Amino acid sequence: MLNLLIREGRPAEIMLIEDNRGDALLTARAFRDARIDNRLTVADTGEKALAMLRREGAYALFRLPDIILLDLNLPGVSGQDVLRAIKDDDALKTIPVVVLSSSQAETDVARAYDRHANAYVVKPVSIDKFREVAASIEQFFFMLAVLPGGDAAA
Repeated sequence: MLNLLIREGRPAEIMLIEDNRGDALLTARAFRDARIDNRLTVADTGEKALAMLRREGAYALFRLPDIILLDLNLPGVSGQDVLRAIKDDDALKTIPVVVLSSSQAETDVARAYDRHANAYVVKPVSIDKFREVAASIEQFFFMLAVLPGGDAAA
């Protein structure tokens, strides 16, 4: 992925699906401090996230993300349903999805992996821990793992 990003000369595209403004701000701050250039897009509902990913209406030129960070506790369409929709869609299913949830419940973890989440991370409570999580995600998904090619849109 890093080679792809360097070759394309663009920042890593990160999509955060999170309805809690405080958590979204902490995550954005943590990724601002990341070592690689990135652009974080936040969707505050499952419906909005799916519209963006499916490039519906105003999102027709939306660049698909390189990775999705997904909260499970969303109003309306749940995070579990968003995960299922992403992984059932041939155009989206190869995008890595990291569930970022406050839940440590075994049923939530198992259900997320059953729906093909690529990782499940319990949300940290402090900015320092959020930075550690962001750095770990960055290190693994953008420097170590080999991921499918990027999006050709906008």
